[in-house]
Amino acid sequence: MLAAVFVSVVVNYLDRTNMAVAAVELRHDLGLSQIELGLVFSAFAWSYSLLQIPGGILVDRISPRILYPILLAGWSIATIVQGFASSLLLLLICRVFVGIFEAPSFPINNRVATSWFPEQERAGAIGSYTAGQFLGLAVLAPILFWVQQLWGWRVLFFVCGFAGLLWAWAWHVIYRDPLDDSKLTDSELALLREGKAAVEWQPRRNKAEGRMGRHQFPLALFHRKLVGLYIGQFCIGSVSIFFLTWFPTYLVESRGVALDRAGWMTALPFLAAMGGVVFAGRLSDAMIRKGYSASVARKLPVLCGLALSSVILLAAFARSDEEALAAMSIAFFGNGMASIAWVFVSLLAPEGRVGLAGGIFNFCGGLSAIVTPLVIGALLSTNDFTYVLVYMATMAVVGMAAYLVLIGKVERVSAESGQ
Repeated sequence: MLAAVFVSVVVNYLDRTNMAVAAVELRHDLGLSQIELGLVFSAFAWSYSLLQIPGGILVDRISPRILYPILLAGWSIATIVQGFASSLLLLLICRVFVGIFEAPSFPINNRVATSWFPEQERAGAIGSYTAGQFLGLAVLAPILFWVQQLWGWRVLFFVCGFAGLLWAWAWHVIYRDPLDDSKLTDSELALLREGKAAVEWQPRRNKAEGRMGRHQFPLALFHRKLVGLYIGQFCIGSVSIFFLTWFPTYLVESRGVALDRAGWMTALPFLAAMGGVVFAGRLSDAMIRKGYSASVARKLPVLCGLALSSVILLAAFARSDEEALAAMSIAFFGNGMASIAWVFVSLLAPEGRVGLAGGIFNFCGGLSAIVTPLVIGALLSTNDFTYVLVYMATMAVVGMAAYLVLIGKVERVSAESGQ
């Protein structure tokens, strides 16, 4: 099941990033301006972010075995249609639909991890599938460039889209919820229950439970611990989006790196981030098994990761490209460590509202994908990248403060837990 989620994450990010690979040739062929291309990039983030909360609610109601293939097929078809695009309008519509169908994907991933893994193993599971997003960017991007070089940008979208459709079918064949999986033994099921895995994930039906659900809705939105989690995710996402958008530009325009050399230099921080997220997940679970509290075992890797992310500021003082790349790789390694923050959704969210809390959490991450590129662009319009690096380091420090001050003790939010 973990491998299935990992592949889904790779497919997910494959269809997010293929536009960046196709951008140069696509813009030339369709006669788009830089501003119009910027609109195409932003269209995904707007719909993806705005639909996180509705998507999270949907995840609480529909089994991943049914919902995920529908979503995969939806964004894969939208990806294929991009290959036929001959106008800005059609590209914008397609990117909006990719964002719409991908919106519930990470809340689903979290639901699967919550259902299939006991608490003491969950951070490692989340770290493993989250690494898929960095693997996709570090390893598959050169393959996408190769496909485009051979057959053009339109075929690039066709290949990505048909791969997604194939995986939609495979997911439906492979995935089962724990209670529906005939291969799961009674002893394994008992271990899951003992480890507080959500094996009996069912929507509330009776009136009393419905009233409880309505009461928990504002808890998932406004409780101090969850607000801290959401702010932290915005900060983590802000550092991530710098690497996803502006980092190659930083290498070429600020450091003067040639384009052919910038390719492998771009890949190194992503590989570091993948190592960071896997390391943090394994470390956190090991600490839980050794008896450390969740407040220590879950928060320490995230806090250390955010602290390492602030090292990005040292790139402003780097005397060589190698020193700058080292600072960037350390920072993205730290960002990868902090990316296991998804584990807090299952630990803090009110009972029966993991999907909703996950949707809000991912909305904040998506919101950073809208805000951060605009802030960086505004800073670069009057200053150099030094101010951008200061902004990134500041986000890392704010994220640390949110975890330390607002989240506090790691325990599930309830009406009795206070604000």
